[in-house]
Amino acid sequence: MSFEQTAKETLTNLLAIHSPTGYHQEVMAYIKDTLTHLEVPYIQTVKGAVLATLQGEEKEGRLFSAHVDTLGAMVKSIKGKGTLTFTLIGGYMYNTLESEHCTIMTASGKTYSGTIQTIKPSVHIDGGEARSLERKQETMEVVIDERVFTAEDVRALGIEVGDFIFLDPKLKFVESGFIKSRYLDDKASVTVLLEAIKTLKELPLKKTIHFFISNYEEVGHGAKAALPEGTTEFIAVDMGAPGNDQNSSEFAVNICAKDSSGPYDYELRRTLERICKEENIPYATDIYPFYGSDASAALGAGYDLRAALIGPGVFASHGYERTHMDSMKATFDLIVSYAQK
Repeated sequence: MSFEQTAKETLTNLLAIHSPTGYHQEVMAYIKDTLTHLEVPYIQTVKGAVLATLQGEEKEGRLFSAHVDTLGAMVKSIKGKGTLTFTLIGGYMYNTLESEHCTIMTASGKTYSGTIQTIKPSVHIDGGEARSLERKQETMEVVIDERVFTAEDVRALGIEVGDFIFLDPKLKFVESGFIKSRYLDDKASVTVLLEAIKTLKELPLKKTIHFFISNYEEVGHGAKAALPEGTTEFIAVDMGAPGNDQNSSEFAVNICAKDSSGPYDYELRRTLERICKEENIPYATDIYPFYGSDASAALGAGYDLRAALIGPGVFASHGYERTHMDSMKATFDLIVSYAQK
């Protein structure tokens, strides 16, 4: 099977598993099952991340990371009329949540469907205010698809403050190669890493290669602990961000020169760019002013290593996102090539 075929299957499986930051058991079980099937050794950290290792001739290690945690929400309070206020996990824009289908999961594991709406959702009732109302936490709520009219009705269902709220990813593969879904940040990159592992496990490696599947990246501390001894390079595989005044592309691997944490390692960045040029891998170098990665988190935690950030281009990040299979393939090609150097 081609990269495109297997990557499509892997991405579909990952996106079908809800995994907002803090709720990672199910998706990590999928990761561990995949690695077990591939006969690739791994450990799970106390915090829940998964670290897989392909042993090379040298102990000195390169580490690639991608994060499987996504944005999400939790029940903040139960209103007297039987709707829910919610608090965000990660950096959603509230306007992208309006009218979205969601699922509320109780502590017992029971689920209920609902819709995220504003508190003035009908133009026939609220007129112009329905359009002009600022979309923010105070003006939005979850309407539960059950016969509930009071807070007591909601609690009788088992719904309580702190329960997770999952948004549907709405995955769609387009014939032209585009992929549309929520949470391509960063499940597109996790897919690429899993596909790279399948390839690299069959090849001789000079350096030991680690793969860190992070589960707390969206809240900033995913890779601040538990990196393997001997790691000298950390390459975060996370989304590139095409958009206004950006150089990034949905059809190439994107290489970040600098983000909000500062410049990434200059020589490592240039090495990755040189490989792309020599091997005709489409790439784009860019700067992201409102961005941080697991590599920058590791540096902030005090690890002494060289860091880089690469990844497929993901348009409309933290909303209903889009990428292209060409971008995932270019990212895969760069990882597989550099891992063998």
